[in-house]
Amino acid sequence: MTPPEFSVDWYRAVTEFAAGLPDWVRALAEIATTGVLALLALGFVLAWRRARDPRARAAALLAPAATVLAYLLSETAKTFWQQDRPCRTVSGTIAECPPAGDWSFPSNHATLAGAAAVGLVIAWRAAAALALPAAVIEAAARVLVGVHYPHDVIVGLILGGIVAALVVPALREPLARRLQSRNSVTRPAS
Repeated sequence: MTPPEFSVDWYRAVTEFAAGLPDWVRALAEIATTGVLALLALGFVLAWRRARDPRARAAALLAPAATVLAYLLSETAKTFWQQDRPCRTVSGTIAECPPAGDWSFPSNHATLAGAAAVGLVIAWRAAAALALPAAVIEAAARVLVGVHYPHDVIVGLILGGIVAALVVPALREPLARRLQSRNSVTRPAS
C-alpha cells in the first residue's frame, strides 16, 4: 500500500521537528511508546479493583479482552495492506526501525491505546481524563519517533476505539449475569 501524500508530508514535518528536540525529550518520546501502554494496562487493574458490582466487574474484564481482540484485528489488517514503515521509505527516526516485514498500517500501538482507552472509559468513566489523552500521546509518540505515518496511528486509534465500543457494551450484560450467578452459587447463605 502506498501511503497518502498528506500523511507523508505530515510525517516529514513531525520528524524534522523531532530532530531538533533535545536528546532527553527524544528519549522520553521513545520510552512513552511503551510506557503509555503500561499505564493503560495499570488502568485495567485499577478498574478491576474498584469494581463493586457484577456489571462493573464485567466491563473491567472485557476492556482488556477487547484490547486483545483489537490488536489481533490490527495485526490481521497489516497482512492485507503490507505498507512499509516510513523509517524505511522516508527516513527520519528517533527509534530503531522495526525489521522488514513488520508493516506500518495500522499502528498496533495506537490500536492498543485506542481500545484500552475506550474500554477503560466504559469500565470506569472517571478514567477518561487520563486514558483518552494517554491514547493520543501514544499515537503521537509513534509518529514522533519515526516508526509510523500519521494515518497509521489515526486509523489504529479509531480501530481500537470502535472494537472496544462494540465489544464491551455488547458482552457486559451477559458476563455480568454470569458473574452474578457464579457469586450466588459460591457464597454460602447467611
